[in-house]
Amino acid sequence: MNTITTIDTNNYAQMAAVMGITSESRSSDKPRSTLSRLRISHTPIMGTEQLKGKKVNVEVIAAGTFKIENPENDTTVYCESIKIRPYMQRFMYKRFVKGSGDEKNMFVKTVMGDSLNIDLKDNLGGFNCGKPAGYIQDFKSLSEDLQNLIRQIKRVRVVFGTVTGKGYDESGNQHEIKDLPFIWEVDNRDAFKNLGVPFQKLFQSKRLPVQHIIEANTEERKLPNGSSFYVPTVSLDLSNTLEIDEAEQDRFADFVLWIKNYNEYISSEWNDKAKVSDEEVETIESFVDIDEEGVKE
Repeated sequence: MNTITTIDTNNYAQMAAVMGITSESRSSDKPRSTLSRLRISHTPIMGTEQLKGKKVNVEVIAAGTFKIENPENDTTVYCESIKIRPYMQRFMYKRFVKGSGDEKNMFVKTVMGDSLNIDLKDNLGGFNCGKPAGYIQDFKSLSEDLQNLIRQIKRVRVVFGTVTGKGYDESGNQHEIKDLPFIWEVDNRDAFKNLGVPFQKLFQSKRLPVQHIIEANTEERKLPNGSSFYVPTVSLDLSNTLEIDEAEQDRFADFVLWIKNYNEYISSEWNDKAKVSDEEVETIESFVDIDEEGVKE
């Protein structure tokens, strides 16, 4: 298939496939990323302030805010609510591997595909981060080791777009973000489902993602141990259709190229690891963004 790098609103079928929403009809040298990373922060950011001559801990940023990390200017901004202009989505698997001794934490990641209905090469020389192909009818019939491995593997909805919002950094300084290109790896099961709803509506309405805005907030969920985590709640605006000009065309082409470069890198890693199965795995490059919050999601 030829690489599509321009948006054609008169060719819905072709554009829907490139933007990664056709799957909703079914169920669903090292390059460096310059896209901002969007995720949900599950814990509050604490700071200190003077109270009656003493320093006391105070909550600077509440839990459940959207965390936007911009590598271009090395800033991190937290927003309670954001507006997203989605350009496309892709799907992948990933698995967190905790390091021990001299081995660092790492992620096993697959290439990004239009759906999860095909085998996806991963950066360890396998497929699907170790998950067997096809539907598993009897999970309990699998070996205990394989069951544990599958439980560690997360399916990921990867959303590309621009984000707009007002928020604060960890020092309490106010920031305004407007049309900032981002990547959001949505791997929490409930979050994966919630983000799929607007894309499904777009597909059913034969509308392209880039023509509409998704407003996103978060909702608290309690765990049995008393702690909390947060999932996104989203609302799609189908009443207003956005214009597509040269800036959107250029940004769309940038996203397509970013995915192409990422997939080529993972495929290259797959080729290397598949040839030498006993070779020690090196730490994942800048495509793999490791932090504790990403593991929680």
